[in-house]
Amino acid sequence: MSNLIPYSVYLPLEYYDKIKELAKERKASSTVREAICMILDGNDSFKAGYNKAIRDAIKEIDGCKDIEHIAVRGKYLSDILSDQLNELISHD
Repeated sequence: MSNLIPYSVYLPLEYYDKIKELAKERKASSTVREAICMILDGNDSFKAGYNKAIRDAIKEIDGCKDIEHIAVRGKYLSDILSDQLNELISHD
């Protein structure tokens, strides 16, 4: 999810106000993005939550600077772990 593209959406005032509050904590974009991704991943809330958890784990691995320097058989450990986690994402 490193290639993010801006997209505008119209919200009812009550939700706009809530998003505005989240923006003060720098959480608005990620909250909206995660909700949209969960919806588009399917109506199954378990599957959507599961996929979100996998993506969060990949994000943590990608953000870990210490793991960037560890290689196994010529491949970085962060890439190995991210690839294996990506295989777990449910696309049904």
